[in-house]
Parts: sequence; C-alpha cells; structure tokens
Amino acid sequence: MALPARDQAARLLRPIEETDGSAAAEPARPQQPSAPRETGKAPAEAPVVEAPVKGKKQKKAAPAKSGLRRKVFMGIGALAALAAVYFGIHYLLVGRFWVTTDDAYVRANNTVLGAKVAGYISKIAAGDNSEVKAGDLLFQIDDGDYVIAVNNAKARIGTQEATIERIGKQALAQQSAVDQAKSQVASAQAAVERTQADFARQEELSAKGFASKATYDVSKAGRDQAVASLQGAQAQLDAAQAQVDVINAQQAEAKGQLAELKTSLAKAERDLAFTTVRAPVDGVFSNRMVNAGDYIQVGQRLANVVPLNDVYIDANFKETQLGRIRPGQHVSISVDAVSGRTFDGVVESLAPASGSVFTLLPPDNATGNFTKIVQRLPVRVHVSEADAKEHLMRAGMSVIVSVNTKAEPQSAQNAAAQETSSKSAAN
Repeated sequence: MALPARDQAARLLRPIEETDGSAAAEPARPQQPSAPRETGKAPAEAPVVEAPVKGKKQKKAAPAKSGLRRKVFMGIGALAALAAVYFGIHYLLVGRFWVTTDDAYVRANNTVLGAKVAGYISKIAAGDNSEVKAGDLLFQIDDGDYVIAVNNAKARIGTQEATIERIGKQALAQQSAVDQAKSQVASAQAAVERTQADFARQEELSAKGFASKATYDVSKAGRDQAVASLQGAQAQLDAAQAQVDVINAQQAEAKGQLAELKTSLAKAERDLAFTTVRAPVDGVFSNRMVNAGDYIQVGQRLANVVPLNDVYIDANFKETQLGRIRPGQHVSISVDAVSGRTFDGVVESLAPASGSVFTLLPPDNATGNFTKIVQRLPVRVHVSEADAKEHLMRAGMSVIVSVNTKAEPQSAQNAAAQETSSKSAAN
C-alpha cells in the first residue's frame, strides 16, 4: 500500500525541519522504506527526495546570517572607537580647561519700594510686571493733609518775616533815641562847663570879698545841678543803647525762628513729595503688595523693581574647582529656560568665604565626630550688557556655568568697555 510509505517519509522530514544546526552541518540520510505489504506496487519517491534539498538551503543561509551580524558589530565598534578618539582629543585640547557647575542662579539687585509717609493709596500708575524707567510714577498717596501742612508752614514764614521787619523798624527808631540821648549828654556837658566856670569866678570874687554869699551859693547850686543833669543824660544814653541791643537780640531771635520755620516748610514739602512713589532705577515693576484705597504706614513695603538690564550670576563652585578660576576669565552660560543657546559672561570676583560662614549660626567642627563635606564658594559672573537687555535671564533662574580657565583673564570693566566700543562702531 502507498499510505505507509508516505507516513514514513513525513516522519523523516519532520526532524530535519526542527533541527537547524545538525541538519545544516550534516544532512540526514533517508532511511530505506520498508517493503510494501502488497507486492506489485512501487514505493513513494517524492517525499524521500525533498529532505536533502531542504538541508542544502539551510546550509547556505547560516553563513550569510553570521556574516551580517559580524559586519554590524564591526561597524558599532568602529563608531565607538572614533567617538572615543574624538572625545579624548577634545578633552586634551579643550575639555580639561573647562570648569562647570549647575549650582548657579541668575541674580539682580532687587529694589524694595517702601512708604516714607502714611496715608491712603489713591492711585497705582504702573501695571504688574511692566517695564518702568527711573523717575516714573508708581504710587500716588493722598496728599491733602500734606498740602495743608505746606501752606501752613508758608503762612507762618510770612508772619515771621513781618515780625522781623517790624523789629528792624523798632531798631531804627531806637537808634534815633540813642542819637537824641547823645545830644542831651552833649548839652548837659556844655551846661556843666558853663556853670563850672561861673562857680569858679564867684568863688574867686567871694574869696576877695567882692561877691556876696548868696551869689556864691546860687553859682554853686547851678554847677551841681548841671552835673546832675549830665549824669541823667548819660544814663538815658546808656539805656537807649541797651535798648538797641535788646531789639537787635530780638531781631536775631526772630531770624532764628524764621530759619526753623523754613526748615519746617522744607520738611513739609519733602513729605508732600514723598506722596508720589517713583521708580529709583530702570527695571520691571512686580510683587505689588498693596491696592488702591489701602492705608499704609511709614516704612511699609509696597512693591519691587527688578533691574533686568543689570542681572548677574552667582555660581557656587566646589572648593576643589576654584584652583584655576581667576577674575576676568571667559564664561559660557546655558539657561535652562532657553534651550539651544549659550550666553557670554566674565568672571567678576570670587567670594572671600563660603556661604556657611555668613549664616546666623556658623558651623563649629571642633567636635568629636567629624565628616568632611566639600564646601562651595560663590563666584560672581558678569553678564554681557547685550545679553542682559534681551531679558531672557530672569532673577532666580537656574543656569549652567562653564569657565574657560585656558583663556587669558580680562576684567569685567574691560569687557564692558569692549561691548560699548563694538556697539558704537556698529552704530
């Protein structure tokens, strides 16, 4: 029968398909089919011939697959070798001169606005997060009371000036009284001289017996009266002169009071000026903490002005990285918020101590247990003026700072001067 021979051929082909290595290396020899049960029919031929043909195909595919795999691994190895050579050369020529840290932040000299006078907020002129110029109006405080104070001070000054003028006229009048007293003194002095001469003549005549006693007495009394009149006139002169001194002192006192009133007026005008809060520098108005109609006290915080045109960077390098960092070296800055772009900077200065030294309670390592921790010191990086004016770097942003220690150091002032000269040349 043909059915048993076909089953035998299927059993021979199944192990050849399942085994790849053994079948490819050495093809299985087909077994001789068993004799047919019925004599007179030929055995099946097709299944027995296919087994060695399939084994030849597997023998050809195995070397091709392993060769392709070998080429892939060789290509990857070549690329890895080229990358290693490139990075090695780059490190020797460039990379080993760069010192990098990601513990760096954008800073700005933030200006805190405060109230110098108390009152109600009547107007807020600037919008939140808006750019302002130095001198721009930001807040307006109700100035009614301060205007009254200024007018009152001016009125008191006017009254005091009138008082000084009146005292000055009194001084002139008193000076006239002094001149009059001097004239009376001169008249009394002349009367004394006249009566003294008359008394001398009567005394001589009385001594010779040519004048009566009554005439002598009248002459003596006239002389004494003239002397008394002179003393009275002299006293009046002294009093008049003393009164002049008193009036001058009163005038000086009034002028001192006038100076005090002028100082009060200056203070009142200054307080009136403080009712308008203006921007001290160019920057961005932000962090507003009051609203229109709020009552504010002296010294109360109102808002902030951040000068984005003068931002800088504080990079906290490890103490093991500071050996080659010097002021004036070029700095490459990468901002996390601005991907794909680097900014230029210059090392401006190095801090004299680590941040822990300036804390309220600095650490004291004089204890029994000690664990050494690498400290970090702030390094101030000057950002170029052109990059700062783009306002892409905002205070508080995280940046990555790389310092080129191979470049020749230059001062931040020289860098700024070069920027200015290049800008003027471009214009």
